[in-house]
Amino acid sequence: MSVKIRLQRHGKKGKPFYWVVAADARSKRDGKYLEKIGTYNPNTNPATIDLNLDSAVKWLHNGAQPTDTAKAILSYKGALLKHHLDGGIRKGALTQEQADAKLADWLDAKSGKVDAKKEGLTKAQADVKAKAFKAEQDVNAKRLAAAAQAEADAIAAATPAVEEEVAEVEAEEAPAAEENNETTEA
Repeated sequence: MSVKIRLQRHGKKGKPFYWVVAADARSKRDGKYLEKIGTYNPNTNPATIDLNLDSAVKWLHNGAQPTDTAKAILSYKGALLKHHLDGGIRKGALTQEQADAKLADWLDAKSGKVDAKKEGLTKAQADVKAKAFKAEQDVNAKRLAAAAQAEADAIAAATPAVEEEVAEVEAEEAPAAEENNETTEA
């Protein structure tokens, strides 16, 4: 029986979620499997991978062949490196402590890269929000300035008409007052 480490699709249409499984090569894609090794969610950025490293390495030692995508996932999480280091231990090239130290160093470096990517994505999202907020403030300031200018223009346009009406009213009242004074003197 040939064993493959492959992905088994779950999730709804357009939102895939995968289980990483060890399955008989003859079984269906989403069919019977021997053991669930982990999960893979490509919908997040960066993709979320939860993998039982010891179980994956055990299946690799037993001769399971990973598919291309599963091989990339195993490599990303360090299962292939651990399998390789275990081969060096069996041959006597390394001790268990040396192999564990190398794997721990590699995992620390990998987690640092992943954390840096997450921080970069968070910073990029914050920059986009800040730029959008600044643009919105500029648009609001221009709108308020335009409204104030329109109001000032309306007041300025109404003011000369009011001054002309006041001048006309004063001009009409002045001659009438003079005629009243002349009649009282006589």
